[in-house]
Amino acid sequence: MRGRRYVPILLFAILPNLLYADETITVAVASNFATAARELGAQFTAQSDVEVRLSFGSTGKLYAQIVNGAPFDVFLAADTERPLLLEGSGHGVPGMRFNYATGSLVVWSADPKLRGRDCRAALLNGDFRRLALGNPISVPYGRAARDVLNHLQLWDTAHQRMVFGESVGQALQFTATGNATLGFIARSQTLQPLLPAAACAWPVPESMHEPINQQLILLSRAADKPPAKAFLAFMRSPAARAIIGAHGYGVPR
Repeated sequence: MRGRRYVPILLFAILPNLLYADETITVAVASNFATAARELGAQFTAQSDVEVRLSFGSTGKLYAQIVNGAPFDVFLAADTERPLLLEGSGHGVPGMRFNYATGSLVVWSADPKLRGRDCRAALLNGDFRRLALGNPISVPYGRAARDVLNHLQLWDTAHQRMVFGESVGQALQFTATGNATLGFIARSQTLQPLLPAAACAWPVPESMHEPINQQLILLSRAADKPPAKAFLAFMRSPAARAIIGAHGYGVPR
């Protein structure tokens, strides 16, 4: 009996892709984490032979889709609130929720008029036509941006010139295309290779806003799905942590 029990354990250690061959998992990903998620998915597939299908959107919209029955196995949110709500409502598996990254904000501009100038000064002086940020009601990075503007006592004076994105990705789009002079974006987005050259950028001190802790959770439909559980284990691995850090995120200890 001991020998029979040992064999599958040995096979799992040596040939994990035989166990998961032809398997697929679906992962809902907050838009700010899209580039990192693509690399993480490719790495996990290379190690396990499990196809990772990624679906991107704002944390708020993805949460609503999950509650309404969207067929996702794992949710990589941009906050801690929605994973906690999913766990409490039975849509997430209890005890299968943890922080995978910590985000940070940058005030960024592609406006040629601000080239070589100070984005912080432009924000403080009101030297902008439009200011882009994620919707604070539904977008965690937008909520952090609101914290910063309140800290600087600018929320009321700048409110009429704000444009709100459905995600921090859309806030970047507004700013990169010139529809907004300045934008609150994720630091990770500033590392995107196709991003236009920055006219100026100001890394926002993290003391000005609540921490942007990003949490993931195993969803209930995948409670008995080994590849999905393996993906969560992978997200804690040194290889995954290195990828996450390289994309501009803090990595929880």
